[in-house]
Formats: sequence, C-alpha cells, structure tokens
Amino acid sequence: MPELPEVAAVAAALDAKLSGRIIAEGHLVSFAALKTFKVPLDALAGLEVSSVSRHGKFVDIDAQGVHLIFHLARAGWVTWHDEAPPVPARRGRSGLALRVVLDDGSGFSLTEAGTQKGLAIYVVEDPREVPGIQALGPDPLAEGFTVADFRGVLEQAGRAQLKGVLRDQKILAGIGNAYSDEILHAAKLSPFKAANSLTPEEADALFEQVRAVLQGAVDAAVGTPIGELKDAKRAGMRVHGRTGEACEVCGATIAEVSFADSSLQYCPGCQTGGKPLADRRLSKLLK
Repeated sequence: MPELPEVAAVAAALDAKLSGRIIAEGHLVSFAALKTFKVPLDALAGLEVSSVSRHGKFVDIDAQGVHLIFHLARAGWVTWHDEAPPVPARRGRSGLALRVVLDDGSGFSLTEAGTQKGLAIYVVEDPREVPGIQALGPDPLAEGFTVADFRGVLEQAGRAQLKGVLRDQKILAGIGNAYSDEILHAAKLSPFKAANSLTPEEADALFEQVRAVLQGAVDAAVGTPIGELKDAKRAGMRVHGRTGEACEVCGATIAEVSFADSSLQYCPGCQTGGKPLADRRLSKLLK
C-alpha cells in the first residue's frame, strides 16, 4: 500500500509533469471508483493544472479550482504515459480505472490490481468535501506539528496500542502498516505498548523517529521514477516484510504477528526485550 513517502513522491512527479498543462479529457473505466457526482469528471476538460499536492495518502490535482483527488488504497497505482494509449480505454486485465489525457498527448492512468477494490476517485471544488480528507489527523511532517502536539495525541489515544495509533488516519495522517513497523523499530518500542504508558523520554524519541523515518523515506522517494517506487520502498525496509531475517541492528531474528487480513513485523531484540509477541489473528488492532 502506498504510504506518505510514496504518495509524496507521486504528487511531486505529477506536479512536475502536469503543472501548466491543459487536461484534454478523462476516461472513467471503473465507475465504482468515482465517489462523487456533484461535479462531473467532464468539468476538468479544458482546465489548466495549477498544482499537485498531498493530503495524507490522498493525491490532489488542482485544475483552476476543480480538484481531481484520488486515494490508491491497498492495490492502486499510477502509470505515466509520455504518449497516452488510444481511447476509449478499457479495464481488461490491467485493472484500469481512470485515464487522463493532456493537451500534448501525454497523460496518466490509475489502475488497481486484485479483486478487492478500494481505489477512490473524487472530483470536488474543495478537498474538504472528501470525507477521508475531512477526517484526517495532523500531518506528522507538517512544520507546525510539535513534540507537544504529539504527546497530546498519545495521551488522547489512551490505552490504544502504538501500532494502531500510528496507523489510524484520524489520529495521524499518512502512516500505514510498513512505516509504522519501521518507526517502532527505530524507536525501540513494542507495537503493543499502550500509547499513554510512554515515559516523556520514550514519547520524545518516538516523535523524533516518526519525523526521521518518514522524512528520510520522502527524501529517498522523491525523484525516483513512479514505476520504481514500489521496489525502492521494499528495499528500504529494515523490519517490515523481513520476517526470518537477521536484524541489522542487533542480529536477532525478525518476527511477525499475523492478523485476519494483515501482519506486522518487529525485532524482539530491539523492541520487546527478547520476548516474542503473541499471534493475535482475532485482534482488532489493524481494523
């Protein structure tokens, strides 16, 4: 699933390619993916793209005040075309959901793999009309987000486990399963530790690692071709997706906890004092 760093990189890449260009046409292939109807997709035709930005995991293409916003969910992705394929576009095996063509013949496609469909597309006049954006918590990389703010987030989360707190978009915007694993490993904290049980020193260290891990990943991702971002993300992981491998920090074997539809990875040596965490397949942690 694309998270804050990859979404930031996609937004930066699209901003460089789209800003100043005119949207010639859009071809919606997956009608279920379009979540808004007040402003039609056709309203984008003939408009100049002003900028492309990010709200959490949402990409926002602003075309003279009309916003094409999308969320890639678990299996969505963006493909750039120097020369857009012929239209009309068809879904087929590619999982094509939307293709946007620009005035110079270039463009991009939104696709989604698999049978579980979560890709969401919105056309709105105000990004806050998108329920997911309206509900977002603070952006952990925002300049105004301070360690005091973060302490308040942890205190308000109460006994909720850190893994779930970091992943909850209503608490903090943009962090998903992979980077929450990486952040907790860097901070040497158990994913099951209660948010309000951290000492001031632990809370400050976690705040520093939230910022450091995410900013480091953004710096590495921005400028990477869109087609290479997935592989670059996997290559940069130290614990996530590395079950059974040796931790490069302490040498312990990276372990996993499985849930109904997901899993987390952690280092027992760095994070839990050498103790394995119980498998919680029926846990509601990741829901």
